Parts: sequence; C-alpha cells; structure tokens
Amino acid sequence: MEVRYHGHSMFSLIADGTTIVIDPFNDDIGHPRPAVAPDAVVVSHEHFDHNNVALCGGSPKIIRGLSDGGARHAALDVRLGPVRITGVPCYHDDQQGAARGKNTITIFEAEGLRVVHLGDLGHVLDDAQVRAIGRVDVLLVPVGGHYTIGPAEAARVIEQLSPRVVVPMHFKTEANASWPIGTLDDFLRGRPGVRRVGATFAVTPATLPARQEIWAPV
Repeated sequence: MEVRYHGHSMFSLIADGTTIVIDPFNDDIGHPRPAVAPDAVVVSHEHFDHNNVALCGGSPKIIRGLSDGGARHAALDVRLGPVRITGVPCYHDDQQGAARGKNTITIFEAEGLRVVHLGDLGHVLDDAQVRAIGRVDVLLVPVGGHYTIGPAEAARVIEQLSPRVVVPMHFKTEANASWPIGTLDDFLRGRPGVRRVGATFAVTPATLPARQEIWAPV
C-alpha cells in the first residue's frame, strides 16, 4: 500500500489499484492543492478543513462518516474494490460532541493491512471503541491539540491501540502558523522510534516494524 500525506489531515491511500482520499482540506488551510482524482473520498466529519470533496477531480464515490450534515453518525461499512472501509463513532471533543460535534474513525482494510484514520478525535477512547477498532497496523493520529487530542492524549490513544506504525497529522506548520495548536516536534520530542519517512511511503505486512515506530510524514 502506498500512503501519501498532503498536509493537515488529508491522505491518499493506494491499494491494489484503488485510490482513496481522506479528509480533503480547502484553500483556507494554506497547503498546496494536490492534483488528485481518486476512486473515493472519505470524510470523517463535516468541517471545512476536512470535507472539501470538490478538491478531488474525476467522479469519486463520496463516503461520509456522518449523515444529516454532521448531525448523526453514519452506519459505515463499504466495499470499494479490494478495500473495505468501516467506521467507529466518536466525538470531536471530550464532551460527547457538545463543543465541536461528532467525528468518525475510519478503518481501511486492504493488502493484509489495517489503516486507521482518527479524523479530528477529541478524546481518549473507551473500551468499546478500542474493541470496535481492533487490530491497527498504521494509525493516522491528530497530535496538535486545542481542536483535537494533543500529545499527551495522543500518546494514551496510541497505548490503547498498540499500532505498529504511528503517523502524526493535524499539527502546526508554516501554512497554519496562526492556529493555536502544537507543532510536529512538540509531539515527537523525547519519543523513541522516530523515522522521518517523508510525505509518501509504502507499507506492506512484511515491512511493518517489529516494534512500534513513529513515521513522521514531513
């Protein structure tokens, strides 16, 4: 599987010839607009920095983790060619959605891998959510804080899910320098097993590390 990080929380996953874009941002975010024409677009929640499906070319299938404009969690279980996409309900804050609404964790199964995108998760997980997510090979986790979990909560979620690979996202860069969130280095500082893999990397069951590693995408 090939994983491409476009910035913020936007990724492309390419598995068995199928391309899926997750959480496309809009121009306000400040990152360069990638040229993408995927088979499907997955949206974790209906905020402007995650649901800009118009960014994507072609005629992709739109898969939303929330329904009714974000008011309800969708029952997400979709087959897209060789890829299975499922969802686990959660929230954008630690108040059951009272502050920032709902969010959906999306799980992508293909090529013998399970890749989990946490969207704008705003809380540590409960036992039922951990069980529903199951095995995690690659975890795409927000780490910036304020709008999402920060470094301490992200560390707890990583402990809960025990992924083989951790890929941090939703952190401060030059593009969003005015946002009240932390940088990637704020999360990485003092953590073992850090690799700077860059914005595009490949992963297979055979190349998963024996011990957990953090693959920094920048």
